[in-house]
Amino acid sequence: MEKISRRSFVNKLGVGVGASVVMTTLPSFLTETEKLHKPYTGKKLNIALCGLGNYASMLAEGIQVSEYCQLAGIVTGTPAKAEKWKTKYNIPENNIYNYENFDEIIKNKDIDLVYVVTPNGLHKEFTIRAAKAGKHVITEKPMAISVKDCEEMIKACNDNNVQLAIGYRLHYEPTHLEIKRLGQEKVFGQVRYIEASLGYKIHDPLDTKSTVNFNDRHEWRLNKKLSGGGPLMDLGVYCIQVSRYVLGEEPIAVTAQFGTVHNKQIFTETEESISWQMEFPSGAAANCNTTVSYNIDRFYASADEGSFELSPALSYGPFKGKTSEKELKFPVINQQQTQMDEICKFLLENKKLPNHITGEEGLKDIKVINAIYKAAKTGKKVSLK
Repeated sequence: MEKISRRSFVNKLGVGVGASVVMTTLPSFLTETEKLHKPYTGKKLNIALCGLGNYASMLAEGIQVSEYCQLAGIVTGTPAKAEKWKTKYNIPENNIYNYENFDEIIKNKDIDLVYVVTPNGLHKEFTIRAAKAGKHVITEKPMAISVKDCEEMIKACNDNNVQLAIGYRLHYEPTHLEIKRLGQEKVFGQVRYIEASLGYKIHDPLDTKSTVNFNDRHEWRLNKKLSGGGPLMDLGVYCIQVSRYVLGEEPIAVTAQFGTVHNKQIFTETEESISWQMEFPSGAAANCNTTVSYNIDRFYASADEGSFELSPALSYGPFKGKTSEKELKFPVINQQQTQMDEICKFLLENKKLPNHITGEEGLKDIKVINAIYKAAKTGKKVSLK
């Protein structure tokens, strides 16, 4: 996870979510030139979103205010969604695909990149199909459901001379850039202990009083073939990520425990909760938890000479935090816009994407996730050396 330049950071201020907050909290170090930054007017990268669920809608709104890309196409298996998106975003008929005719996108010069926002178990298929069509690819996290799938995705993109990125939006969020700096630069000395938790309470599909359509929002997450697992895959990856980039180290061993299953009718294939512990080369330890049975969203790091924490920490924010010395205050940004702009700038300049956002980064997380599941199933410590 790299720091972004002051200029690219400034480009995002005042756009999207929380603009009023941003304008009242501009960092004092900004120069007058940076404050008067002229919008980018060059070529934009044309994006097709593959899978039109809830998060795709958030991405679409971010892309709408992007400087470096624009929404040019969609891929969906639902004709009603295709019609709705076509009208809302003025998408040409020629740029609308379903899952069967998707490979025809190879003939479409008006699409540069495919963003795969399908259920986890379909990431590999559509990443490889997009790569073979000569399109750059971003896929949502987790990258895939197995190490083998990740390796095949990386190979397909390399073989077809396209780049693969993973949708790690927090890699560009200023509060997270700061906690990364605090940890890796040892501002409070060596970090010795981390706690990271993320969870939310899902709605019971058997509850007839629920106002939420469970089938639209959650059902695939309970299907192991589509999800690859439960909250560890969907939410726990954020806990793994923040531990890794705050320490700047890779875990060398894990232990783990499945939580109590409160609703055995729902959780027949995937876990409801899971806790795990990671050991790092420096001797630091991380204690993490993820669940879909209650709400939690926090991060805490204790170092030799102080501490720092966030709550909310790993969701969509706005993030709130403090160190042992002061409150952390950073502008609220549009996370989807910022992520897209930072990735697309590299692609427009024909530059290699930074390592922290590539398929190799996604592969590292899946290796840790696999080890956590193994440790929880066996009750034994699993080495990652």
